[in-house]
Amino acid sequence: MTADRDAPEHIRWEGDWIVAKQRGRWEYVSRARSIRAAVILAVEDGHVLLVEQYRVPLGRTCIELPAGLIGDDDGAEDESPLAAAGRELEEETGYRAATLEDAGEFWSSPGMVSESFTLVQARGLTKTGEGGGVGGEDITAHRVPLAGIEDFVASARAEGKAVDVKLLLLLGAGLLRG
Repeated sequence: MTADRDAPEHIRWEGDWIVAKQRGRWEYVSRARSIRAAVILAVEDGHVLLVEQYRVPLGRTCIELPAGLIGDDDGAEDESPLAAAGRELEEETGYRAATLEDAGEFWSSPGMVSESFTLVQARGLTKTGEGGGVGGEDITAHRVPLAGIEDFVASARAEGKAVDVKLLLLLGAGLLRG
């Protein structure tokens, strides 16, 4: 692995949003322009806010935590993770958070993707609109009881929907209990 770690990085292909790279024997992708993501964990009154949207790479809809890119709009390159999280939460779910807290940086698939995300906890939620995203994102917001999260995910899977790995945050305790 040392040879791969010390090898120069080569860009093999670059699009508007994704860059395919190679370092030694490893091929991987990253976001263009060092764009990162904010993922929002919005739990309140025994419920969690989730979103559902079609994901082209999967060829089907996916159940996810609300999320979005940080600084992806022209002129917003200096946007903070917390500002992006607040904006995305309201756009996608129709809820505004009174407080947003940075819970750390995480990587979802480090063997293939260099992208990281900042997990943001949202509290003090107020319904401000319908959500659904912007620019044709066609997002469906779900307010799911935590006590029923396993059933919600099982139902989504039975309907052929994908489930984002970040939902393990909510399913973890149940999985550990067996």
